[in-house]
Amino acid sequence: MKNKTRKNIHSGSDFTDFLTKEGIRPEVEALALKRVVALELQQILVQEQVTKTQLAARMKTSRASLDRILDPTNPSLTVTSLGKAAAALGRKIELRFVPG
Repeated sequence: MKNKTRKNIHSGSDFTDFLTKEGIRPEVEALALKRVVALELQQILVQEQVTKTQLAARMKTSRASLDRILDPTNPSLTVTSLGKAAAALGRKIELRFVPG
């Protein structure tokens, strides 16, 4: 009996390769990171029982500005605004570069 092995026609590349080939990897990764940050901030607000209005006041910013930070689909996020949010919640930020 012959040993039949089927070759997976989809092996050899992954989604990262596709994003790189399309030239959109940095944008996609940035948006994914923003989604993670927004989700984590939302979780902290729930855990700490802090309202958006309270956090905005602590940050000395508007509620609309805070909503942009917490919006996972809005890619605009500055290190300054992230730092203000962290400080207002008694947290620090760890930001580092890792090999791609």
